[in-house]
Amino acid sequence: MTDIPPPDPGLIATFHQFLGGAATALLAAFSGRAMYHAGEVRARRRPILSYDLVWEIPTAVGMAIAGDALGAYMGLSREVTVGLIAVLSYLGPRGAGAMVERWASRKG
Repeated sequence: MTDIPPPDPGLIATFHQFLGGAATALLAAFSGRAMYHAGEVRARRRPILSYDLVWEIPTAVGMAIAGDALGAYMGLSREVTVGLIAVLSYLGPRGAGAMVERWASRKG
C-alpha cells in the first residue's frame, strides 16, 4: 500500500483547531472590520490610527455574535459561518441592516 498523506485541513479548520471556535469567529470579525477600515483609510475618510478604532471592537464582537447565530440558524458548516462572520463584520450593522431590508422588500 502506498502511504498517502492526510489532506490539508485548510486555514479555517486549522485556526478552529488551535484557537477554538470563539477565537476563530472573533478573528474573522476583526479581519472584516480591518478590511473596512483599510478602505476608509485609502479613501482618506479616516486616519490610520485614531481613538475611533476603539469603536470597532464592539462592532466586531457584535457582528461575530450575529454571524455565528445566523450560521447556526441556517445550518451552515463552520467554515462557511466564519466567512459569513467576516462578510457581516465588513458590512457592519448598517450594511447588514440595509441588506436585510433589501431582501425583505423583495419577499413582500
